[in-house]
Amino acid sequence: MIRTFVIATNNAGKLAEMRAILKSLEICLVSLKDAGINSEPDETGTTFKENAIIKARCAMESSGLPAIADDSGLVVDSLGGEPGINSARYGGILNKSDTDRVNFLLTNMYESELRSARFVSCIACVFPEGDIITAEGVCEGTITRHPIGDCGFGYDPVFVPDGFNLTFAQMPFEIKNRISHRAMAVNEFKKKLELRMKENTYAQQ
Repeated sequence: MIRTFVIATNNAGKLAEMRAILKSLEICLVSLKDAGINSEPDETGTTFKENAIIKARCAMESSGLPAIADDSGLVVDSLGGEPGINSARYGGILNKSDTDRVNFLLTNMYESELRSARFVSCIACVFPEGDIITAEGVCEGTITRHPIGDCGFGYDPVFVPDGFNLTFAQMPFEIKNRISHRAMAVNEFKKKLELRMKENTYAQQ
C-alpha cells in the first residue's frame, strides 16, 4: 500500500530531490500546494531540529497526512555560529537576496582569519499517530573571501567543503548532491523511515 506524505515546501528542487532519494520506498510525496496548504508556521525554534519539527507538524495538522520538513543553514565559527537558523533571513529586511546575504556575511568576516564553517541540515517527519523521525547532516568547510561560481544558491558561492578546492557553486550538481549536508540528512532519514515502515508492516501481519 502506497502512503502519501506531504513535503513542507513548494520548492520544486527540494521536492524533486526528495522524490529521487526516496523513490525506492512505497510512498507518494506531494507539496504544500498540492495538499491545499497555504499557510506557513512561524519558525520559533532555537535549533534546526526544532524548526524542522515545527514546519512538519504544521503541515501534518493541516493535511492529516505524515509530513516531512527540513531546516538548514550555515554556521560560521568566527561569527559565533551565525547566521545559523537565521541563514535565510540574515541581515534582516535590508538583505532581500542571496547576493545581499552573502555580501553581508563576507563584510562581517572581513578581518577574520578564522574561516571555518559548516552547513547543517535537519529533516523531520511528523506522523498523525504522534511519532517523529529526525535526521541530521553536516558538511564541514571554509568560507572564501569573495564569491566564486555561478551554480547553486544561498551561500554556495563562498563555501568550500573540506577535501575540495571548489565552492559548492562551482561543483557539478551530482558531486554536490552526494556530499552536501542535505544529501547526508536525507539519506539518513531514508534509512530511519524504511525501518519504521518495515516495523509497521511486521506489526500488521
